Amino acid sequence: MNAFDVVGLVGSALILGTYALTVAGRADARGVRALAGNFVGASAILVSLSHDFNLSAAVVEGAWAAIALVGLARVLVR
Repeated sequence: MNAFDVVGLVGSALILGTYALTVAGRADARGVRALAGNFVGASAILVSLSHDFNLSAAVVEGAWAAIALVGLARVLVR
């Protein structure tokens, strides 16, 4: 396991943890905490993909990060 694997695993844990908190009703899906967790998690996975590239995973994580970033921008503008 290398540093890129660790970064990717941390990103996966962030996304899954955010999802679990959202489903449990402890985080608002449109709130800063959930959106930031999704953005940072997806970005970390993208970093790991820069080492061992997979196009389909990069597309999903890029879209995930972009959607979360738009949501964060909307919350912060309000």
